[in-house]
Amino acid sequence: MTDRDPTSGTLLRLAAFTTDPSGGNPAGVWLGDVLPDAAEMQRVAGEVGYSETAFVAPDGSGEPGRLRVRYFSPAKEIDFCGHATIASGIALAERGGPGSLVLQTNDGVVDLAVVRRADGRFQATLTSVEPWVRELSDDLLGRLLDLLGWQRDELDAELPPALAFAGVRHPIIAVRDLATLARLDYDFQGMRAVMLEHDLTTLQLIWRGSATRFRARDPFAAGGVVEDPATGAAAAALGAYLRHRGEISPPATFEIEQGVEMGRPSLLTVSIVEADQRVRVSGTAVPITT
Repeated sequence: MTDRDPTSGTLLRLAAFTTDPSGGNPAGVWLGDVLPDAAEMQRVAGEVGYSETAFVAPDGSGEPGRLRVRYFSPAKEIDFCGHATIASGIALAERGGPGSLVLQTNDGVVDLAVVRRADGRFQATLTSVEPWVRELSDDLLGRLLDLLGWQRDELDAELPPALAFAGVRHPIIAVRDLATLARLDYDFQGMRAVMLEHDLTTLQLIWRGSATRFRARDPFAAGGVVEDPATGAAAAALGAYLRHRGEISPPATFEIEQGVEMGRPSLLTVSIVEADQRVRVSGTAVPITT
């Protein structure tokens, strides 16, 4: 769907990390010559109602392919959003063809490359900012588990909880059994308060099915959304976490299934390379037409 925004940009709606408009994670993508002011971007994001809307315009340098991007959830500005970045790359490629872009986000530079696959579809790959991984405090872990209604003995002892960053901050909490991940019924306002207090974007709740396949669910109460069906920033954070722990060694690629329990199945592909600590996340996106 395409709308002409009153601030003279074009507002698009796409589903990211899917080839099916009824799957993936819906994202708004606003394309214009100059970004609106923050209040206007917040208003537009609220009206769109998706977990995030990306606002994209030239960065002012005059160099082709260099863009300024800001992301807004219905509730607040988010420093980085992976699925809206993938959607933006596809939207731009549909208008100008594949190529390489440099995105200036609030937290630093994100490289974005778009290629045309053999099936004719565009695929976008973002390269995160420099990631980090830290210990998740026992107190914060306890508060999150209480809100989720999970017990410590349900966690995967081989993948201990951590806090990871690849543009925004995500607690990573792995469970031993897929059935635990299926239980996601939490106190929304309580979770929102804790996430805002600790500057958390989503919770990256995961189950490891194999060395190269994970299932994820991502509460996004901080952004005013109960659950995110595909979270590129959290996928990048998980890649940094697995590398940090030695669970994967570069070059390596793994996949994350997300949104399954929501009826919006998504597939995210995460790659790490030898000479770069940054993490790459790839996916497709398709227009939402209704």
